[in-house]
Amino acid sequence: MDRAEHVDRAEHVDRAEYAGRGAGEEAWSGSGVAESWRTYRMVAAMWIRSTLAYRSSFALTFLSSLVATFFDFVVILLMFGQVRGLGGFSFAEVAFLYGATGTSFGLADLVMGSLPRMGKRVRDGSLDTFLLRPAPVLAQVAADRFALRRLGRIAQGLLVLVWGLVVLEGVEWTPLKVLLVPVMLLSGALIFAALMVLGASLLFWLQDAGEVTSSFTYGGNTMLQYPPTIFAQDLVRGVVYVVPLAFVNWLPALYVLGRTPPAGVPGWAAFASPLVAAVCCAVAGLAWRAGLRSYQSTGS
Repeated sequence: MDRAEHVDRAEHVDRAEYAGRGAGEEAWSGSGVAESWRTYRMVAAMWIRSTLAYRSSFALTFLSSLVATFFDFVVILLMFGQVRGLGGFSFAEVAFLYGATGTSFGLADLVMGSLPRMGKRVRDGSLDTFLLRPAPVLAQVAADRFALRRLGRIAQGLLVLVWGLVVLEGVEWTPLKVLLVPVMLLSGALIFAALMVLGASLLFWLQDAGEVTSSFTYGGNTMLQYPPTIFAQDLVRGVVYVVPLAFVNWLPALYVLGRTPPAGVPGWAAFASPLVAAVCCAVAGLAWRAGLRSYQSTGS
């Protein structure tokens, strides 16, 4: 395919998507969700088969991912070797917070972890290859180079979460609190995934701002590993009312622990994580559509 034909086809696909008939638009319709999931599974399965063709290499990368993420918890472990509490929270309570956000972020990173490459794809025009295929673009981009080794981050988060739940003291477990834990994990994963899509959408206009957008996801995960009481109240209000990271684990976890929510948030907000996740996904979907419509390729 020569350059002129390539550009013509890219422009044709772009016009079709702008008119609402393309794969990117269909991804957010009712049937488009099923089509996106089917595309994602096909692309991810291809990369999984490729990864498992070298089982020893996969085992080593999985273990290295598990160990590398565990060092984050080692820092907290060493910290509690010197103090008895952190911001009024015990070691088990901090482990609960750490495990909850680590598991949620691990799930989102497993599914959407390829999106930070969007800036490079927009810069060098390699996104055109995804636009030329008759399949939802977001599903293709998110599943491209699916990294099975990221299961190590999920495993590490789950191990710390289960350990934290086992050693927690003074928690009066009720059926509602038991149900809230898995809801918190899934809602947190959706919130992180929505932020990753939103960050990738911004890279259509800010190709070199990958580190900035990652600060809200990777940085947010690190922040949520610690109790809200150790941060400035303005920062806490920011992650409650502006970027709703507090709904990933802080608010539901504080309800489970029987503690008062921060920043004047009402108690019922502990159960609002699924609603917040749905709103975040809707905003991320609109941002992705706007970014995709603005894309004009590099012409190369």
